[in-house]
Amino acid sequence: MTARTFYRKLVDGHTVAVLDAQNVLLFCDLHLMNEYTSPQAFAGLHEQGRGVPVPGQNVAVVSHIIPTHPVAHRIIHDPASALQASNLKRNCDRHGIPLFDTNDARQGIEHVVAPEHGMIRPGMVVICGDSHTTTYGALGALGFGIGTSEVEHVLATQTLVYRLAQDMHIRIDGTLPAGTTAKDLVLMVIGRIGAQGARGFVVEFSGSAIAALSVEARFTLCNMAVEAGARGALVAPDAKAIDYVLQRAPDISGSVREAALAHWATLHSDAGAVFDVTHRFDASDVAPHVTWGTSPDQVVAIDGLVPAAVDATDEAARRSTEQALQYTRLASGAAIAGTPVQHVFIGSCTNGRIEDLRAAADVVRGRHVAAGVRAMVVPGSGAVKAQAEAEGLAALFTGAGFEWRQPGCSMCLAMNDDVLADGVRCASTTNRNFEGRQGRGAITHLMSPAMAAAAAVTGRLTDVRSLELVHV
Repeated sequence: MTARTFYRKLVDGHTVAVLDAQNVLLFCDLHLMNEYTSPQAFAGLHEQGRGVPVPGQNVAVVSHIIPTHPVAHRIIHDPASALQASNLKRNCDRHGIPLFDTNDARQGIEHVVAPEHGMIRPGMVVICGDSHTTTYGALGALGFGIGTSEVEHVLATQTLVYRLAQDMHIRIDGTLPAGTTAKDLVLMVIGRIGAQGARGFVVEFSGSAIAALSVEARFTLCNMAVEAGARGALVAPDAKAIDYVLQRAPDISGSVREAALAHWATLHSDAGAVFDVTHRFDASDVAPHVTWGTSPDQVVAIDGLVPAAVDATDEAARRSTEQALQYTRLASGAAIAGTPVQHVFIGSCTNGRIEDLRAAADVVRGRHVAAGVRAMVVPGSGAVKAQAEAEGLAALFTGAGFEWRQPGCSMCLAMNDDVLADGVRCASTTNRNFEGRQGRGAITHLMSPAMAAAAAVTGRLTDVRSLELVHV
């Protein structure tokens, strides 16, 4: 039998029919929905008089438009957003689809909620009307985002017309130095290969540096792969990933567990499998990274300098650099470290998990938010919030001057009432720094939770390695 990549094994195992050389009809094990990409899909379904044949393989979460103010009972006051949430509930009730609604204790960001409740297992195909569905590759599941018309097709058939991707292998060996994280690692990779470097590819990450990462760190890695244009990201499931799943999926027991373990053991690229493109990196070279521009690949190490437009490799890159510098109000050749910030945001589907909050707490412990800085922590889910409160992290953050919020997407994107004003510079643990992403005219610098915490307590972009951390 021809040696296959992990990606091709997943596609082959879910192909209902081969449509042509480039397209297959793909079965989807799980379809996640949110409030902003599903309304038109349900409307199209109802216009045709169709139902949802397997509602149990669809799950909905209210996450993007929900307010995160620290109140006991949340109310969505914005009329358009409230309509989106009420429409989602009505559609889910009509079709029997499970919903994590506005005030459900389990509510949170879809890409945090699904894994923590055991919905994601190795070998699955998981889709959602959100590009960061690549997150689930951390557990050996093929996750990717789809459009609204595709959402309708999946609701009606639990299948998707899928265009095949190419295979990319990114091998990272070595040991991450102290003070660096998976966020720094993936920002470095994106900076090296570019925002379109993985366009048209599903990326498989491997190597000793990847094996050393926790599962939550792998979520960060796979989540951000889409910022290099990847159509998917995968890490072959190992003992860490399998233990993570089994701890959260009590239904996998007895003979089902035995069969699952046997299948999961096959989920890797075969020896001799051919990739279309291969990249290799050394984790020991990675420093804390921070973006300077308006694309995740416009990034430098914290001890680096803001680039000059004249150093760009071509005319398009020169124009992009000039536009980014104009928007971010930075000067070519200036040190990125020391840049003042007015806001700090810790949260999102990239870095809103308990390990992220612990890392930030290690920096904050014994310190206080700098004068003139507004800092907020938004846990990725109700479960993360409860755990952080039980561990004393919430009290630590609030005691240091942070706002402790309710779970949700919050300031990752300007779709709710957590929006930055024009000109406000934010140290953010999110995944995108596009113009206006966090508010019209707002300036976003992407970084790790530890780096964001360092910015909060110093009032500027700061190398976290220069601060003494307090672990408990």
